[in-house]
Amino acid sequence: MTAETLQFQAETDQLLSLMIHSVYSEKDVFLRELISNASDALDKLRLEAYQDKDLEADASDLHIELRPDPEAHTLTIADNGIGMGRDEVVDLIGTLAKSGTGELKRKLEAAKQAKEQGASAELIGQFGIGFYSAFMVADHVVLVTRKAGEDTATRWESEGHGTYTVTDLAGDQVPAQHGTAITLHLRAADGDDSLHDYASEHVLRTVVRRYSDFIAFPIRLVLPAAKDGETTEADDAAPSGPETLNSMQALWARPKDEVSAEEYADFYRHTSHAFDEPLETIAVRAEGTFEYQALLFIPTMPPFDMFYRNTKPGPALYVKRVFIMDHCEALLPPYLRFITGVVDAQDLSLNVSREILQNDRHLVMIRKRLVKRVLQTITAMRENEREKYDTFWTAFGAVLKEGLLDDQDNRETLLKASSFASTFSADGTTGLAEYVSRMPEAQDVIYYAAGESRRQLESSPHLEAFAAKGFEVLLLTDQVDELWTTGAEFDGKRFVSVAKGEADLGGDAPEAEGFESLTAWLAKTLEDKVSGVRLTSRLTSSPACLVGGEFDLSPQLEQMYRASGQEVPRTRRTLELNPDNALVLALREKVGDGEPADDLQDAAEILYGTAVLAEGGAVDDPAEFAAVLARQLARNLG
Repeated sequence: MTAETLQFQAETDQLLSLMIHSVYSEKDVFLRELISNASDALDKLRLEAYQDKDLEADASDLHIELRPDPEAHTLTIADNGIGMGRDEVVDLIGTLAKSGTGELKRKLEAAKQAKEQGASAELIGQFGIGFYSAFMVADHVVLVTRKAGEDTATRWESEGHGTYTVTDLAGDQVPAQHGTAITLHLRAADGDDSLHDYASEHVLRTVVRRYSDFIAFPIRLVLPAAKDGETTEADDAAPSGPETLNSMQALWARPKDEVSAEEYADFYRHTSHAFDEPLETIAVRAEGTFEYQALLFIPTMPPFDMFYRNTKPGPALYVKRVFIMDHCEALLPPYLRFITGVVDAQDLSLNVSREILQNDRHLVMIRKRLVKRVLQTITAMRENEREKYDTFWTAFGAVLKEGLLDDQDNRETLLKASSFASTFSADGTTGLAEYVSRMPEAQDVIYYAAGESRRQLESSPHLEAFAAKGFEVLLLTDQVDELWTTGAEFDGKRFVSVAKGEADLGGDAPEAEGFESLTAWLAKTLEDKVSGVRLTSRLTSSPACLVGGEFDLSPQLEQMYRASGQEVPRTRRTLELNPDNALVLALREKVGDGEPADDLQDAAEILYGTAVLAEGGAVDDPAEFAAVLARQLARNLG
């Protein structure tokens, strides 16, 4: 037996401390790293045995074992994979030792001080730290490995302080089976530091099921034999012999036609912690330049926190079936935050942070393809399964339309996938293509009205002439509608608000002759409330309405900005008058007859206030408006 003690080339104490605190916030992930390494070793043996028929190796029962020993306070992670020779141990296990430099340490310290977790994780990821994560939970690590086809073995051990020892094993010291066994002499549990008792079978079950449940090889829990009169942590009903902890059932890796709807539903409820059925299941498999698999679900019911500021969107991310994080925001944009499921990427490193993921080129391409696939699914649902689509749109339409504001690359697709209430149907919705197909030949824009509810919009004076002349108007009732419609187009046709600009509905413009005195007097009387007064053909029964400029903020949008803490100046809109209305005609006569100013002042205020109320708004001073109305009623009744 030949032993050699080697010196770390970097200040390993400080380097490992920086690594642990910079990369991993949860100590549990050490087991994920070591199991992932073991799974890779099993994959390599299976491939090697397939390529080399003369290789003396048993690949009939490839597995990983966890052997806790509560009495010795140790945990051994063992596999019967490809194993390593002495040179490989030094090259692979000693990667950090060989590559560690003062420059690396300096960069890690700088990144930590700047709180650039992504930067430090990126640096660490270059130095093969998966094995060294064991020092987060252990103060002494022993590795024994025998390469398949060889009759010698190697032992590596270190306390992570300055040196490590490599020993050649021979004869009776060589393990009977090829593979690698890593024994961790565990630190004492510390709840304040998220350091659990990893010699506890309960803890091991929990960690494996969280991080490694879908590893393709069985992960077996092997408990020490109980001494006479002693019992283990498991109850008497527990099965004897090794217990397989992971399901090994990566549902996303199976062809869709081999998975039942019930299996998908169970998996959906498991991953999303929901109780409803998935409305739609989206299975994706990509091969080629980079490989990934995804299993996504559109829920039937919206999650309760869909509009919460601190909601955690995004599907779970796996790398080669190894769990990385629960909610990977980099995989889908915020307007698809209702999508749940998993994405399993083959070409990512396990040592990633959320910051690195935002800029990883593989993730960027996966995100683009997943967004495209989800939108294709929604569009197909709209075209072929209208009842299911209506359920989707009622639950998630308001969120999906956020993409019309944020995702310029997919805006056209989003518009095609969207539906809107319309004056064409009393209770249904319509698509934009259907709207355009019904447009009169002379119409070259898409008309819409935005407000709090359909009922409010349908009774708005702004719609009177549009309804009378048969122009269809979209009725938009979500807050985001006020934002995305600005400058939007579909099929070359602009979106135009019926409450902005001058209405061009064909026919002759109203004749202003005879109303000059009235419009001038109203403009002066209401100058602190309106930008001007004019006649309109927009109204058929109401006396007046308020209209903004084409690029003005609507009252609803102003209110939304103020509610979010952004103060915006109040927009003075134009007061439009219906020249055929009896009230307007009476006011014209009063102004022409020179009636007392006080009487007309109140009439002007009432005309303005009723225009505000008719569109669903609120007057600035309800008490003052009530007083004005009472005075006018008293005059009329006196």
